[in-house]
Amino acid sequence: MVEQTDPGTSGWIRAGGWLFTRRSWLPLPIVVALLAVTWRQSQLVWLTRLAGPLLVAAGEGLRIWGVRHIGVISRTRSGRTGALVDSGPFHLVRNPLYVGNIGIWLGFTVSAGLLWLAPIVLLLLGLEYHAIVRWEETLLVSRMGPEYRDYLTRVPRWRLRLSRLGGALSTRAIYSWRDTLFSERGTLIAIAAGYLLLAVKAALVG
Repeated sequence: MVEQTDPGTSGWIRAGGWLFTRRSWLPLPIVVALLAVTWRQSQLVWLTRLAGPLLVAAGEGLRIWGVRHIGVISRTRSGRTGALVDSGPFHLVRNPLYVGNIGIWLGFTVSAGLLWLAPIVLLLLGLEYHAIVRWEETLLVSRMGPEYRDYLTRVPRWRLRLSRLGGALSTRAIYSWRDTLFSERGTLIAIAAGYLLLAVKAALVG
């Protein structure tokens, strides 16, 4: 049974349930801003060309690591849940895929030279994903009970517990590279398309 929650908490959960099925569209305002805004673009070309792609690569690397352990269930838009995963990056943080997404979008923001926009992107995605996670946690507690409650106490929601990195790296991935890359193909294509569009924008503006 789902625990009774106060109105503030239930508000987060209701919003999270609505956002969960639409989470693929959440970054759309960011996409529009990155392609349309040219105001106050950074002149630190070395920073945007180095730090931006590194952030994107780190975010996508975390996602791929996570998908190797959780599989295609990460793509579901329904309330369907699988077994509890406590291996790989899920041993460090409860939401590695969302953390990876935030890293990717911060990387694109830096790559676009819009450094002033990065804190806004972080705040926007942070609020949206926080709501989604609150909804997911309520659902998983109701379905898994004590097993998931124990996981909540052991693994942080957002902060990577790097002291556990050795244990996380030693756990065996469940899914093959082939299955992982097939599942992640949409994100990889989107990253390539994003950099192509930024290159077109740079050519038009420059």
